[in-house]
Amino acid sequence: MLKYIVKRLLISIIVLLGVSIIIYFMVRLMPTDYVDIKFSSQLSQGTITQEDIDNFKALYGIGDNSFVGILSGYFKWLGNLFQGDLGMSFKYEKPVGEVISSNMWISFAIAIVATILQFLIAIPLGISSATHQYSVRDYTVTVFTMVGLALPTYFFAAIAVKVFAVDLGILPANGLIYASKNYADNFLGMMSRFGDILQHLILPILVTVILSLGGLMRYTRTNTLEVLGADYIRTARAKGLSERKVIYKHAFRNTLIPLATLLAGILPSLFGGMMITEECFGIDGIGRLAYQALRDGDVPFIMGYNMFLAVLSVIGTLFSDIMYSIVDPRVKLSK
Repeated sequence: MLKYIVKRLLISIIVLLGVSIIIYFMVRLMPTDYVDIKFSSQLSQGTITQEDIDNFKALYGIGDNSFVGILSGYFKWLGNLFQGDLGMSFKYEKPVGEVISSNMWISFAIAIVATILQFLIAIPLGISSATHQYSVRDYTVTVFTMVGLALPTYFFAAIAVKVFAVDLGILPANGLIYASKNYADNFLGMMSRFGDILQHLILPILVTVILSLGGLMRYTRTNTLEVLGADYIRTARAKGLSERKVIYKHAFRNTLIPLATLLAGILPSLFGGMMITEECFGIDGIGRLAYQALRDGDVPFIMGYNMFLAVLSVIGTLFSDIMYSIVDPRVKLSK
């Protein structure tokens, strides 16, 4: 197991290098950059010249967009990365590592809670749908799945805000705390602030979970139907075992085998999806900051954020392989 993990980590380093090259070239080849966006109004008003713009681009290190210039910029970024420096964010005027580390935890909390709830809800519903195939329950779950897959995040978030924040007034619409509320600098004040944060996170988590359930429920239903048709399930039933024991003791474990592969992409995809969710609910997490940085062409921050997602994907893939071997003892991680 240890040998396998070390080998995978070494391969992952090569993969991350390849990913960083692709991302850097894509970002540098965007039609506009940070300097163009920042000084566009001044340039149109004539307060600065194109020569000033070119000088600013050279100062930010994004002046030469030729192949050699981009490649040189990449190796400069890579050299700083090996020294533990992700660079200085153009937009936020702070080290990229500091911006990510100080704003990732709220996004991480939403992603982790949403992932746990997603599995706790989707797997039982998927199994229940499969064991009651073509019933009202099955059709209801299928419709719910299609709705979750079809609705865009921004549309469903707007509906949730309209219903729960505007019409019912039981949940806040955006932010993490109430702007008009003063929190005392003591234990009670801290608990009050924490309670308000939890209240503000209900809607983002609700939207994230509902929109993520569809794919996992459908996947669980399909896998369960395949397992229920296997010979060993018919043998278990022929032995007189109760249907509950057949489903949850014999079929459930084998249903989890394909689901283990989904772990590789769920957490990175949730972090990626935080861009839209956090923007809709005005939460200053890493997703919203990344969206604004991407919109403004903040090359160092975009690189740092995407490498953060790439590292999560690598860790998720490795964790998925380990979980696969735990769920299915026939799989040996020895190569």
